[in-house]
Amino acid sequence: MDRPGCDRPLRVAVVGSGPGGFYAAEALLDGPGPVEVDVYDRLPAPFGLVRYGVAPDHPKIRGITARYEKTAARDGFAFFGNVDVGRDIDLDTLRRFYDAVVLATGAQTDRRLNIPGEDLRASYTATEFVAWYNGHPDFVDRAFDLSGEVAMVIGQGNVAVDVARILCREPDELAGTDIAAHALEVLRGSRIRRVHMVGRRGPAQAAFTPPEVKELAELPACDVVVDPAALELDAASRAELERRDRRDAARNVERLREIAAREPRGRARTLCIDFFTSPREIVGGERVEGVVFERNRLVGEPGALRAEGTGERFVARCDAFFRSVGYRGVPIPGVPFDDTRAVIPSVEGRVVDGEAPAFGLYCVGWIKRGPSGVIGTNKPDAIETVRSLWTDAQAGVLPRAECPARGDVLALLRERGVRVVDWAAWKRIDAAEIERGRAAGKPREKFVRVEDMLAAAGL
Repeated sequence: MDRPGCDRPLRVAVVGSGPGGFYAAEALLDGPGPVEVDVYDRLPAPFGLVRYGVAPDHPKIRGITARYEKTAARDGFAFFGNVDVGRDIDLDTLRRFYDAVVLATGAQTDRRLNIPGEDLRASYTATEFVAWYNGHPDFVDRAFDLSGEVAMVIGQGNVAVDVARILCREPDELAGTDIAAHALEVLRGSRIRRVHMVGRRGPAQAAFTPPEVKELAELPACDVVVDPAALELDAASRAELERRDRRDAARNVERLREIAAREPRGRARTLCIDFFTSPREIVGGERVEGVVFERNRLVGEPGALRAEGTGERFVARCDAFFRSVGYRGVPIPGVPFDDTRAVIPSVEGRVVDGEAPAFGLYCVGWIKRGPSGVIGTNKPDAIETVRSLWTDAQAGVLPRAECPARGDVLALLRERGVRVVDWAAWKRIDAAEIERGRAAGKPREKFVRVEDMLAAAGL
């Protein structure tokens, strides 16, 4: 594809090396013209939420990295790990080296409940717990008190299911996974015996997927309990389940009914899946001791049912509280941001400021559409964005890079003392982690400190 007035490859930086970033890189390399794609990550390791967000007992999902490895091996691709865009190089400076920048920074923080007691000790977020047991360097020093017997997980998306499942597994079930060693040690000492996974709406509106609830039903050391009365759906919920786009929800309800019909078997742990309930206050002295809940009813039309409090409240014991009510994107200096939706405003992947497109600036993944979908959802999302980018390149509306050589940006970063991890250096880290895991009977033992990763990379 010809680009007006340009006889060199298109230069594109992708900021973020999670699924959105890698699918964007793949789509760019599959594009109609020559291109060089430099993928940045502030950590020395790539893959984002695939590495640090997928539960360790889901190794098949982690296998998607094999596809990303193939992308990284293609001509035109380069990895810039251990480079924090915003700290090591600001966005305006970065744009001097590229014709276009694709932001794939994800949703890096969590949504709050905004209830009294939310900051008591032993009140945690699912995001930090998941990152901690997956060995994320930012969370390795978090402390989780699992010395009590009852845990509450607020939310019923797949992340909430992951948290509940990890709390309910026997540690020996996790010992052969790539769970971080420090997390496995704490889980071995856990005294949690009862976990409640609490949703504000009903079973027809739960956000988890059928494979997740099926896996809960098959936990070997845990009785799963569902109140049969909660599965007596109102007319609006039944109407929802008849819609073609709600087939997964219908399967969820069917599976939950199977669970509700089972007799408890006296296993070591119990997981209760609770519906129509919202936390209103976390109570305790210095730490969490209980939760004030309100019972809800559903109001509205099918497809838009919402929870409304009934005024009926009760207090439940709680020794560890985990909120899992959604992720939020984080603003990037100099980039428009929709604080209500916690995303970068965009049209077909083009960042917009008001209604005007900011040519040369694009976004993909959760920072574009919000935290929705599964890993594969990022592929069509990225294709849409990259299609817009190539269209703009062909139309000649992209700002041209002032310093269009990969060596120029590398020279600047090294001048600033940044130890850039390229793909070969990452593979040295990867090999060292696999070797460490082999010694422990695991697929890998991750480095959980950046300095240790850089040492393994030979930097």
